[in-house]
Amino acid sequence: MQIVEELLAKYQIRDEVIAVGVSGGADSLALVLQAAEELAVFGRKVVALTVDHGLRPTSRLEAEYVAGLMQKHGIEHHILTWTGEKPATGIEEAARQARYALIAEWCNQNEVRVLLTAHHAKDQAETFLMRLQRGSGLEGLCGIREYSVRDGLVILRPLLGVNPESLRDYLRQRDIVWVEDESNRDTAFLRGKIRRFLPELTENTGINIEKICNAVHNLQSAEDYIEQQLELLLAHDVVWDFGTVCRFKYTDYLSWHKEMKFRVLARLCRREYIPRAERVLALANALNTLPFTGATLGGREIILAYDWIWIVPERVSKGLQSRKLWAEFVQQHPLYKNVKMPHKAKLAILQKVGVKSNDL
Repeated sequence: MQIVEELLAKYQIRDEVIAVGVSGGADSLALVLQAAEELAVFGRKVVALTVDHGLRPTSRLEAEYVAGLMQKHGIEHHILTWTGEKPATGIEEAARQARYALIAEWCNQNEVRVLLTAHHAKDQAETFLMRLQRGSGLEGLCGIREYSVRDGLVILRPLLGVNPESLRDYLRQRDIVWVEDESNRDTAFLRGKIRRFLPELTENTGINIEKICNAVHNLQSAEDYIEQQLELLLAHDVVWDFGTVCRFKYTDYLSWHKEMKFRVLARLCRREYIPRAERVLALANALNTLPFTGATLGGREIILAYDWIWIVPERVSKGLQSRKLWAEFVQQHPLYKNVKMPHKAKLAILQKVGVKSNDL
């Protein structure tokens, strides 16, 4: 089965060079070899990227083992090293962030646009159970997506429907030895605990990896539909002023379903990441009843004024001359002549169009 080529074709990706993240584990080794075999037929090239986190004494040896294996199979390979101080806590997440950052940087420098990673069906099931334990909403329970974009890099995960044992069989048939990551068995982390618990869950309840992945697929379908409706609502009900201030009618807000209220606020008040769910819910609930005295979320200030909800940057210059400058702005943009707007929204727009803070 041409799983890599099929996924590339699904998203109409015709790039000549495709990067693959390769740790040395069975999953990523099977992926890079399968990808190289499939894409060679079409004259396309695979580049293997291994990140040496330097967190284990053997990490460099493992990276060099992968390098030798890739050379044997005629696959270009690069070792990317995580240097500098490592955090004392949260090392697992920090390593993950560093891995993506190093790979994205290499891809950007070498004009490679697409990365394949070896997340498989068991990873999907574990991720679902982890997020279930943490009380995630629908978006979180959708688990790992087969397609995503990060820092301009397209990330594809062709193995999400594949059981990892079949990947080991693939390597055994080719007499290829893989690296075992001992941290996978570490029950100090939630994922390790769930990994140990999964066989027991299957034996006692019949809930197995395949059924969990099917449920995730159904949740993703529901999530995609809701996101489509969200995009329609944003296009119809939300007004953007010079890309810095956004607003929507308070009566419209009150008519929205509570899920849409949550999603609109989360989307419009996000920075790099979506704000914490409890903070978004608190804001949505506060807006449901009057009086609403204002709030901040995700570097944004939320203001209710003139029957509109305004979302403006939290930090704007406060100027003594702003009334004069606004009058000049309205002369240049007459559509704003009859728009009643809170003072901070005006300041944010003036800053956006190029009025310097010392002019305000």
